[in-house]
Amino acid sequence: MSGDSCLPQHHTQSHCMAPAPSLTCPKTKTSSYRGAVGLGNKYVRLNVGGTLFYATLQVLTRQESLLRAMFSGKKEVFTDKEGWILIDRSGKHFGSILCYLRDSTVTLPKGRQAVQELLAEAKFFLIEGLVELCQNTLQDSKEQPMCVIPVVTSSKEEERLIQSSTKPVVKLLYNRSNNKYSYTSNSDDNLLKNIELFDRLSLSFNGRVLFIKDVIGDEICCWSFYGQGRKLAEVCCTSIVYATEKKQTKVEFPEARIYEETLNTLLYETMPLPDNSLLEATRRSYNNCGSLSEEEEGPGGSELRERVRRIHVKRYSTYDDRQLGH
Repeated sequence: MSGDSCLPQHHTQSHCMAPAPSLTCPKTKTSSYRGAVGLGNKYVRLNVGGTLFYATLQVLTRQESLLRAMFSGKKEVFTDKEGWILIDRSGKHFGSILCYLRDSTVTLPKGRQAVQELLAEAKFFLIEGLVELCQNTLQDSKEQPMCVIPVVTSSKEEERLIQSSTKPVVKLLYNRSNNKYSYTSNSDDNLLKNIELFDRLSLSFNGRVLFIKDVIGDEICCWSFYGQGRKLAEVCCTSIVYATEKKQTKVEFPEARIYEETLNTLLYETMPLPDNSLLEATRRSYNNCGSLSEEEEGPGGSELRERVRRIHVKRYSTYDDRQLGH
């Protein structure tokens, strides 16, 4: 074992494990470091939130920190009956703490949340260099958005986006202020459901469909679907209902119809052309086929002949254009 080991033991228990029932708190005692660990011990035994670590006194006191104060006799430490020094912190990132104390550098964990967790531990143990390292990393690393949704501000901008897009387009227009009547009781909830469905679809079909938000149109809640630059379908979610005394605006949530129209737009998705290796794999050499005669081989003789499977898809702009049986 290296004298500056910073890895926890394999038999350690996780800090997040639920405590066993009916167990009494272990007896601890407070003393200085020299009272807790014998002078002849080479390693310091640490119990950090239930995770056990071995570290040398040289590593723990190498840099100015709370650990140096603990193991230089300036602060009292808690030990259990077996002599393990208890530190009431999570042991998840304590290995990184020890590695930084030993080498003055450390490979930070992946993910912004993990770096933030390590930063909190570095602040607790008063390790200024590690605090600065984590803060600089968090400042430099900017999370990339999972999906970018353009919000149109004019009809010309909307037309330009739709015509220039090589992908199918799904647009949601919502503008609650367009209503001149009062809303029904469920309208606000249904309007929010439409917006949430738009967000889910934009994440599910990100990269295949261009999703656009429109907040300046004349409708209250309306879905529009485009393919190859032309409008395919429209789902209007608002209607006027007549109450006993006055008119009201009703917002609906036709989830199944919206899903169906979104999937239909994928028929207009521009697929990339196959590369030459794929075309070569689909060819067939008639030289190696002994069941065909020269007449059957045709004028090309024994040359490679293309095997092409053609699929004809009849597309309709709306459901009303479809023939019976389709």
